[in-house]
Amino acid sequence: MSKTCEQRTAVLQEHLRDAGISAAVLTDGDSIAYFGGYWNYLGLEFGRPTIMVVPAGDAPSIITPLMESDMCRAMTWIDSVIPWEDGDGAPWGDAMRPTLGTGKMTIGIEAAKMPAIIAGYIGANVPTAKITDIARMVGEIRVIKDENEIAIMRQAGQVAIAMLEGGRDALGEGVPEYELALAVIAGGTRKAAEFMDPDKDRFYSPTIHNLQVLQSGHDTCMVHRRSNVRKLQKGDPVYFCFCGMVNFKHYKLGFDRNYFIGSVTDEQARNHEITLAAQKAALDAIRPGAVAEEVHACADAVYRDAGHAPGYRTGRAIGYSFLESPELKVGDRTVLQQGMSFAVDGGITVQGQYGTRIGDSIVVTDDGFEYLTPFDKTLTVI
Repeated sequence: MSKTCEQRTAVLQEHLRDAGISAAVLTDGDSIAYFGGYWNYLGLEFGRPTIMVVPAGDAPSIITPLMESDMCRAMTWIDSVIPWEDGDGAPWGDAMRPTLGTGKMTIGIEAAKMPAIIAGYIGANVPTAKITDIARMVGEIRVIKDENEIAIMRQAGQVAIAMLEGGRDALGEGVPEYELALAVIAGGTRKAAEFMDPDKDRFYSPTIHNLQVLQSGHDTCMVHRRSNVRKLQKGDPVYFCFCGMVNFKHYKLGFDRNYFIGSVTDEQARNHEITLAAQKAALDAIRPGAVAEEVHACADAVYRDAGHAPGYRTGRAIGYSFLESPELKVGDRTVLQQGMSFAVDGGITVQGQYGTRIGDSIVVTDDGFEYLTPFDKTLTVI
């Protein structure tokens, strides 16, 4: 069953009451969008934070800059929108303080995501409050995707594929990397627009943004270098990573592929196949009841048997945020459940020479998984 933002907030309030927490103060933009149905593009980096206060037993409020308040009211289901004006001090704090009430209380925050200046304000101006971290609570609410969320994530997967197809079709000797990035943006934007209604989706933009993670040649060993003005040469591996770019209606997917220009060496081809085998081993282990670190161990065994030791996680939960919990890595004993969604990666780096990589997004089903990014993985020379 799909939940509205209001229903999600009601679930959060129930959790707060069960834990004896008086109110949650949310500052992470992804959490505010998830529960409040509101997002904007001004944050603390502009000196203009938005804050959502969720009392355990009362109606929530959103505190947002005055210039954003009309948009906030048009987007959110929440009746109490409290605008604040620019000025010295902490005008956002003065607007927030009355929503917290008085007396002894316990306030829940997402500690790792709350800016220090806001946490400091609460500590100084609500001295009777005990502060507790509710990141795990929020994560547990968000981790299982409902039918509507999965449907949107399938569309996000189609956007990701269109991005890759745009970049792949632009590959060729002499093509500068930034031209590939522009082709990615154009392909993804046009596909995203196909899924949008001009009225219902007027607060979403189809435009793909962020800097393209893309390398060619020896720089493919530098996993997250951005595209630059280098021109492709014969024999180059080319790596496309969309982990920071696939962001459709808030859902952020992982997706990676690499190609070769003109030719590929035997060693590169062999390592490409090892990369695919490691990812496949992890995917084959994914099902309800599987343990996160044991899924990772399946991939790690393939690398180690082939003489490699990559030393990084095999996957991460995805959704409204680029990184959610759990992660497919050493030490994470989370038991997988139907409806969890992950980016599942594979990769080998030959230091100073090149890298081979693969990545897909999936959702856990009742007996395994479903690809959100179903796309060819065959070694391809352009």
